[in-house]
Amino acid sequence: MKVQIDSLAYTNRLRSLPPGQKLSFASILFILSAIAHPLVQVLIAIWMSIWTVIYAGIPARTYFKLVYAAIFFWLTSLPALVINITELISYNLIQKDAIAGLSIGSYYLYLSHHGIFQAASIFTRALASLSCLYFLMLTVPFSEILQTLRRIGCPLLITEILLLMYRFTFVLLNTANEIWIAQTVRGGYSNFSTSMKSLALLIGQLLKRTFDSYHQVLLSLRSRGFTGELQVWHSYSYRQSYRYLIEATIGCISLIILDFFENGRIFTRI
Repeated sequence: MKVQIDSLAYTNRLRSLPPGQKLSFASILFILSAIAHPLVQVLIAIWMSIWTVIYAGIPARTYFKLVYAAIFFWLTSLPALVINITELISYNLIQKDAIAGLSIGSYYLYLSHHGIFQAASIFTRALASLSCLYFLMLTVPFSEILQTLRRIGCPLLITEILLLMYRFTFVLLNTANEIWIAQTVRGGYSNFSTSMKSLALLIGQLLKRTFDSYHQVLLSLRSRGFTGELQVWHSYSYRQSYRYLIEATIGCISLIILDFFENGRIFTRI
């Protein structure tokens, strides 16, 4: 996955745009995603998907695979959000909030109206925020993101930690995938008992190989005269696009105005 993400970041149609422009655009919409209303959040997710898939030329299959992965994590938290339990003696207090439910002994298990609203709110906010993140991740090489952060005054320590985390996250995933494939072809997950043993071995080997990889990186840096700062070189020339700049500016302003009117409607109802 790392190779594919890096390849798309270096070959997409928006590659020639300055990384600072794309980073500013995604950051503004990311902040708006955190504070805007659900309607605006849905529009942000759709608009950023258009930028990523149509403007940048990222394959729709790859993009929606990343979206599906995020939706899966949301689904795992859904039962905890929408299903509540209380004692039967407190039923009168939650009667308006309960959509449907059943009694289990002295407790009442019910589907919460407030929980459904909260789950929907989390979904739209997460979808909008992730669409901004995926746009940045798939259209800007990670090294250029770090260079842009350094230029705007981000501490050197933070950018280096981000670089190492980025690398070791994919090292961890690749190592886990290799071990899992080796265990699967040997029947390591044929039943529950062997699956638990194989999983324990995978975790142990994963920890060991991760430390080995860390020591190899440390030795390679020392052998190359590492002085406490990771330098990343690039010679790519960028071209400013006034069409994209104007479109992004008008779109952001329109979304902010729409969110302002949504605020007005809510206060009017209250």
